[in-house]
Amino acid sequence: MSSRKTAVVPRPGLVDRVRGALVAVRPRLRDDAAPLPDAGVTEMLGQIGATLLASSQATNDVEATLNDLAEQYECRNLRIFVLPTLILIEDTGTTPSQTAIFPADHDALRLDQSAAMERLVRDAGVSRTLPETVVATISRIRSEPPRFGPVLSVVGYMLLTVGFGMVLNPTVTALPVYVVLGALVGVIVFIGSRSQTLSLILPVLTAFSVTLLISVLVRPIVHDDVLRLVAPSLVSFLPGLTLTIAAVELTSGQMMAGASRLVYGIARLGLLAFGVYVGISVGGQPPTSTGTAEQLGAWAPWVGILLVSLGYYLFSASPRGSLVWILYALVVAYSAQLLGNLLLGAELSGLIGAVIVIPAVYLAGRLKAAPSTAIMLTCAYWLLVPGAMGFIGLSEAAAGTAGATTTLLRTFASLFAIAIGMMLGAGFSRDFTAISRGWRSASHKDEEEN
Repeated sequence: MSSRKTAVVPRPGLVDRVRGALVAVRPRLRDDAAPLPDAGVTEMLGQIGATLLASSQATNDVEATLNDLAEQYECRNLRIFVLPTLILIEDTGTTPSQTAIFPADHDALRLDQSAAMERLVRDAGVSRTLPETVVATISRIRSEPPRFGPVLSVVGYMLLTVGFGMVLNPTVTALPVYVVLGALVGVIVFIGSRSQTLSLILPVLTAFSVTLLISVLVRPIVHDDVLRLVAPSLVSFLPGLTLTIAAVELTSGQMMAGASRLVYGIARLGLLAFGVYVGISVGGQPPTSTGTAEQLGAWAPWVGILLVSLGYYLFSASPRGSLVWILYALVVAYSAQLLGNLLLGAELSGLIGAVIVIPAVYLAGRLKAAPSTAIMLTCAYWLLVPGAMGFIGLSEAAAGTAGATTTLLRTFASLFAIAIGMMLGAGFSRDFTAISRGWRSASHKDEEEN
């Protein structure tokens, strides 16, 4: 009588169980992001548009880019509509006409991913790359892990917090608070972004945690306003760039896109303000500045800009060789904003800043050693946008602080000033490029005739 041996399956250990649990709560990749083997120009344009929206571009800019690509691929029968959350492409060459819908991913791209997308779009337009190849490259770009590990990412966020805090010209006692809050929030962002459930309440949870920490632990030593301490540590949650893009879309006639993006930005500010309000309610109202500690001085914002550039380089995984150019964009933006403050006042300083920084970035982008202009512009916008002002204004309103309405009105005035400056700066850059091309073509024509 023969006996059959049963294979023994090893039971998973604790490490395997923990790894499986972490993988289970990670956000799943969208099925629509996978490349299609028979993808045509329509599929390619939809994937490009959805990815460009994730790199914080305005809908009118994305629409112009897609129309240019359709023209370069000789697909003149396509009508393209871009909204903040989806792309609509209608093929009028068929009877009846067919419309393809491409949902936009809500996960923002890192700086290296934005740069890779800009290069891909430029090369595709020049060489008319096969649509299947472009779609596959987009999928690879979106799935690439950051080149810096979690430790450097947290260090980068801490530098961002300290840098933005120093731009506000804080007191000496605020610096160690920025270091602690930056490291704490950096860890929260790293862990929360990998949990599908936790990411939903991450803005409120983070704002509540840092406010409660300040209210309970640093009450005796800090001689600065609580909101000036909290705002820099929430830099990745502040929707300043979203609000500014909304203002750009509204001023350029994109009513649906601008209005929906504006409502989203205000709602995000409201969530952060609610977290601060709950933190103050639980921990108690921290004392206001007593005036015993002096601010660092006029040199602090310039050191802050250096730390912000290094923080962006690490936290957002900027490409190699881009640190100097990020610093260049931030210095130009801040210098132009100081000039605007002298000429027009604080509320309209962003107009001068945007008018100057956009042509300066496009001019630097012509150099061979310069990185993608998307990297420099994104960092410059973060320094210009008044997201911290709106956050402080809503938090003051929630806490019943006098003058909160004035702060909110100044915030919206700054938003539209920056939006107008961005449109003027981009327009000047396009006109200069067109004039230089016409000048060169005329010179070549004269040489050929002679």
